[in-house]
Order: sequence, then C-alpha cells, then structure tokens
Amino acid sequence: MTTPPTHAPASGAQAAPSAPVALVTGSARRIGAAISRALHAAGYDLALHYGHSASEARALAAELERARAGSTLLLQADLAQFDRLPELVANTVGRFGRLDALVNNASTFTPTPIGSATPAQWDALFASNARAPLFLAQAAARHLRATRGAIVNLTDIYGERPLRQHAVYCMAKAALLMATKSLALELAPEVRVNAVSPGAILWPDADEQENAGNTPAQDAMLARTPLARTGTPDEVAEAVRWLLQDASYCTGQVLQLDGGRLLAG
Repeated sequence: MTTPPTHAPASGAQAAPSAPVALVTGSARRIGAAISRALHAAGYDLALHYGHSASEARALAAELERARAGSTLLLQADLAQFDRLPELVANTVGRFGRLDALVNNASTFTPTPIGSATPAQWDALFASNARAPLFLAQAAARHLRATRGAIVNLTDIYGERPLRQHAVYCMAKAALLMATKSLALELAPEVRVNAVSPGAILWPDADEQENAGNTPAQDAMLARTPLARTGTPDEVAEAVRWLLQDASYCTGQVLQLDGGRLLAG
C-alpha cells in the first residue's frame, strides 16, 4: 500500500486554505519592492516580476523567503515582448494554483521633447505603461474571476496633467487611466480594478540625474504641494494593499496620492 505524503491532511481533516497570490510587475526596486513587502506582510504569496534588476529581485525574494518559505516566485520578462505577458500569468498560476491580485507597477519614464520624439520612444513608453498592463489584465481575467480578485494599476498625476518634455509618457499614463476604468466596467462584478496615481514619491536615481539631491525644479514642485513633502514608497504600498484587500465596494477609481498637488495647479 502506498504511504500518503507527510503533508497530506489526516482523514476527515480539511486542508488549510492557500494564501492569496499577487503578481507584481517591476517588483525588484523602489516602489515595486515596497508594494511587494507590504503585500507579503499582509499574507500574499508573490510572483515577483523583474526586467533587468536581477540581483535586486533575488535579494528581495531571499528576504521574503526568510519570512515565509515557499512564498515567492521570480519571473524575468521584457514586458515589450507580447508573448511573455500571458506566460507570466500562466507561470504564476502554475506555481501557486491561483491568482488573486495583479499589480501593474512596472513603468518606463523618459523625456520625449517635441521635435525629437521618435517612434521607438513611443513604442517603449506605451509598451510598459499601457500595453502590458492591458494584456496582462486580459490574461489574468479568468483566474481573477475565479477568486473574485482585483487589479491595481500604478498610473501618474501626469496622466491627467501634462509634464513638459514628456508628452509620450503622459499620453501612455492617460491611456492606463482609461484602461483602468474600462477594465473595471468589463470585468465587473467579479473583479475590481482601481489605480493609484502618485505625485512626487521618489526622485530619479542619482545616476539618472545630473546632481544628487533636490534640484530647483524639485524644490518648486514641493512648493506647489500642500503637504510640503514627497510621499513615501510605503504610503503607495499601503494604498495598493487597501485597494486590493479592503476597498470591497470600490472599482474604476483613481486614488490620487499626491499630497494635494493637483489642487494647487
């Protein structure tokens, strides 16, 4: 007679419910890492997508595994490659058996001054900021319906108010705002879809700007922010967690996490 595996429940006992599962894109660094830590602390198992930040992704996964073994899956993919999008969802469900949340955090941010913007820049900015979130949602929809799950998209206040020299980025984020509302309508009532629209949270990395620290432009931005400070990645992460777990009667909404900046113009 075959001996049952040691992890099988005893006769008549019920198996412990599996943890909810979230797929987070762009999870390895900055806001994505903060979101991943917050969701993991809230009880989610995580599929951690990354593009190029392999060492940071491995370090994050190791950190979360120390807290709860078997709770993470690392997934590398270029989100501009269309075939990789349904693959990310399939690998997540294949590993954990379910999908409860999709967080479209990955983003590309580059200037495109009018007069020098190129089709290649258009393709790159729309691929990460608009196309990938839509088609990941499409691939995830049937799994999210099965768990009555949710989607949160990371948009930007510049999807509503333009930023000089960034027309293509602003257009892509505006598309993601409309995708949020359209998906909320299409996937209801089983799946809720919302967005977090941050203002100033993190300045670009030091190697992405000429000088570390605040620039005059950054100081001017803070002067137009009623709360007079940048937000924190943890504040964004908590907003994402709330929309996924607690906002049970909220769909199609955009939470402006900007310190009141849009109020001041």
